[in-house]
Amino acid sequence: MFFPLKIILVPMLLDYFLGPNNLIVATPELTVHVGDSALMGCVFQSTEEKHVTKVDWMFSSEEDTRDEYVLYYYANLSVPMGRFLNRVHLVGDISRNDGSLLLQDVKEADQGTYKCEIRLKMESLVFKKEVVLHVIPEEPKELMVHVGDSTKMACVFQSTEEKRMTKLDWVFSSGEHATKEIVLQYYPKLKVPVGFPQNWGRFQNRVNLAGDISRNDGSIMLQGVKESDGGNYTCSIYLGNLEFKKTILLHVILKEPRTLVTPATLTPDILGNNHLVIIVGIVCTTILLLAALILIMKRTHRNKSSVNSTTLVKNLENTKKVNPEKHIYSSISTKEVIQEEELTGKSEATYMTMNPVWPSMRSTQNNPLEKKSAEEMLKTEQAF
Repeated sequence: MFFPLKIILVPMLLDYFLGPNNLIVATPELTVHVGDSALMGCVFQSTEEKHVTKVDWMFSSEEDTRDEYVLYYYANLSVPMGRFLNRVHLVGDISRNDGSLLLQDVKEADQGTYKCEIRLKMESLVFKKEVVLHVIPEEPKELMVHVGDSTKMACVFQSTEEKRMTKLDWVFSSGEHATKEIVLQYYPKLKVPVGFPQNWGRFQNRVNLAGDISRNDGSIMLQGVKESDGGNYTCSIYLGNLEFKKTILLHVILKEPRTLVTPATLTPDILGNNHLVIIVGIVCTTILLLAALILIMKRTHRNKSSVNSTTLVKNLENTKKVNPEKHIYSSISTKEVIQEEELTGKSEATYMTMNPVWPSMRSTQNNPLEKKSAEEMLKTEQAF
């Protein structure tokens, strides 16, 4: 009775369920960035010693439901197939019934369902497992950061199996043939990140572990970035004999000095799509303001001139009142006639204008001399 009980309990404990000649496991899901790697586990667990004779990995997508071979293992030989050639590896330990698959350099077309089948020696049952792979856009492999700022460099290994990270290394190099420097090392046994000795490295006290090691996340945070920090940073995650690598190129930018932004120096990004209209408006407004300023200045000048003229006129009037102008009149020859007035006994000067008395025509005609004298006098009067 004991043996049948064992056969029933093991599938229940391992979350298996039986189908017609099949032993099927619940389907896990995995999300991976384009360009990263994914470990899809396929392990047959049993209390008895079993020998794996064949492992098959197949792929199907929503667009094409037909099965496409990814890899097969038979007679101690692992063979990748089709478009997965050079990108898939059987990384499980076959002696331990482990047929796990490593898919590297994941592409968008790799999204779909991966089916694993393990056949055991002298067994009619087939162990089956499916993994649903979701592919999301690629994380940036080039980062740009200003001097003095901080930046996070991600390094995550995705797996459906609870495989523990055994080691993490971050290495820096400024060029292809440059000497490599250790940025950070982590050993799970020590439970702490181990940096390079301070007197040997320049990343000491500037690099912190920012990922969750229990989830195979070895991301780091680089603080106080310097100009000399520009270069390649390579992350290596080890899961036993399995290694996952990722390289990030870091560009360091010098900070530009802050300047006062004026309308003339505004860029199209700051002004928006209507920057030309805004610039024309600013120029027109400036011209109108200048014209108004010129008119105001002219009016002010006129007012000042009017005030000065009024003041000058008033000053002239005041000067006339103080010093009246002396008028010169032409003298008229007069003959003073003194008469004695009987009533007042006073004398007064009488000025008279003496008009010449022209001789009559008769006397002129009778006397030739007088006629000539009269003609001369008439010419003299006409001359005046």
